[in-house]
Amino acid sequence: MSQEGNYGKWTISSSDESEEEKPRPDEPSTSFLPHAEQGAATEPKYTCSEARKAAHRRKIAPVQFSNTDSVSEASPAKRQKGGSQEDLGWCLSSSEDELPPETQQKQAKDMGVNEEKGLPSPRDGAVPGAGRHSLSAGHGLETSGQGQDIWDMLGKGDPFQFYLTRVSGIKPKYNSGALHIRDILSPLFGTLVSSAQFNYCFDVDWLVKQYPPEFRKKPVLLVHGDKREAKAHLHAQAKPYENIALCQAKLDIAFGTHHTKMMLLLYEEGLRVVIHTSNLIHADWHQKTQGVYLIGSTPGRFQGNQKDNWGHFRLRKLLKEHASSIAKAESWPVVGQFSSVGSMGADESKWLCSEFKESLVTLGRESRTPGSAVPLHLIYPSVENVRTSLEGYPAGGSLPYSIQTAEKQNWLHSYFHKWSADTSGRSNAMPHIKTYMRPSPDFSQLAWFLVTSANLSKAAWGALEKNGAQLMIRSYELGVLFLPSAFGLDSFRVKQKFFSGSQEPTASFPVPYDLPPELYGSKDRPWIWNIPYVKAPDTHGNMWVPS
Repeated sequence: MSQEGNYGKWTISSSDESEEEKPRPDEPSTSFLPHAEQGAATEPKYTCSEARKAAHRRKIAPVQFSNTDSVSEASPAKRQKGGSQEDLGWCLSSSEDELPPETQQKQAKDMGVNEEKGLPSPRDGAVPGAGRHSLSAGHGLETSGQGQDIWDMLGKGDPFQFYLTRVSGIKPKYNSGALHIRDILSPLFGTLVSSAQFNYCFDVDWLVKQYPPEFRKKPVLLVHGDKREAKAHLHAQAKPYENIALCQAKLDIAFGTHHTKMMLLLYEEGLRVVIHTSNLIHADWHQKTQGVYLIGSTPGRFQGNQKDNWGHFRLRKLLKEHASSIAKAESWPVVGQFSSVGSMGADESKWLCSEFKESLVTLGRESRTPGSAVPLHLIYPSVENVRTSLEGYPAGGSLPYSIQTAEKQNWLHSYFHKWSADTSGRSNAMPHIKTYMRPSPDFSQLAWFLVTSANLSKAAWGALEKNGAQLMIRSYELGVLFLPSAFGLDSFRVKQKFFSGSQEPTASFPVPYDLPPELYGSKDRPWIWNIPYVKAPDTHGNMWVPS
């Protein structure tokens, strides 16, 4: 459908909720494809959101930056009513942000992908990890362990078993304790019998190649939420593989998605559970930042005690029963970090700072802190974050915040903070991870930490209906809540450097981005995927024209 507003006329999806992520291409191209060949080639071979499709088109047919505003492919910019790009309020402020040529050349050189190397043998006497804690992976490199001992990698996650995925194009030291999907599926963990992959987006051919050759014929169940044409497309992808079966998750409520990201890996030695934040496609394990009490969401309408089983009410219940009370808790802020934004309503009282925040500020059974008294910091990439990222503007394809939603909630952006992750070497790897936490006023301690598939949306977390008597959830989500009480502590210390290893106390929690978060400046704008950015080039010298 088309809609006209303060930001011009744009073609948008019909959903008022967030267009939760989806796929992406392989390597960026540096040249245009002939128009006659662009039909099927301009669409990803897996089902995906409009934002991901736009990113795919821009990667295979980038729009080269020009000092002039008249670009043949930039027709959407011409549909706006009179006024400059600055009048839209979303585009970059000026071309002064252009990267100097020497910087672009250096970044291009730094983005080389290392060749894959085989995994080393496990150390003598090591037991395969089937009996270990479940893994929580947050996003990232095309290659696997690159010579480092996988048992050392996993040991660096103790006692929390929380890992980032590997990222291509950053310094090796920032991948020293990170995992690739091939590490997770390594035969060193045991003899695989069968597996189940729960996700939102699948590239079946790519996924099969991530399994070790000796396991590629083992039974695999893909649990998805695709319907109609998308379902038929997924079945066509899987048809060549006799060992792959598909299961469609039930989605009866409009605009809901199967957004859970989980692996069940059955070995002869035992069962492993991996909860992560990555789609099962190349791009989500390449140059993005990704990551136990379980916090799950499932579609439905829940009343009475059932409300406490799902969504933000599940989080509220666990924080009430297992979190420790804290003196002057009103000064401990709530931090939320996400890669997509849903419709929050006309103002903060409609959901964000009422029922949702009320759940996040709960601490112990005697918690009496009013939500309005607690600071709220929301981390979402700015246009500049995306422009200067490893992927450049196409990284915005997995940040599907639309102009349709954004122009209805300008009030929300006053809470927004920039993405910055020097602590893990991932400031230029756009986040697909989703995290929520309760740090101390000086950001040195944590009351709790949650890594999840749930973005900032009512569809993911649930919203009250019938005067608070009923919780309605649209989507499937899953996350892991880390509580100090489970480790015999009142609070976690924040680890100063994510990959600092044993140099810090064992109970120091590895937050994957920088604290305290930095508030948007006067010229910063949140990334909006379906409007053009033509005033300054990205790290590949291209502009962003989504259509």
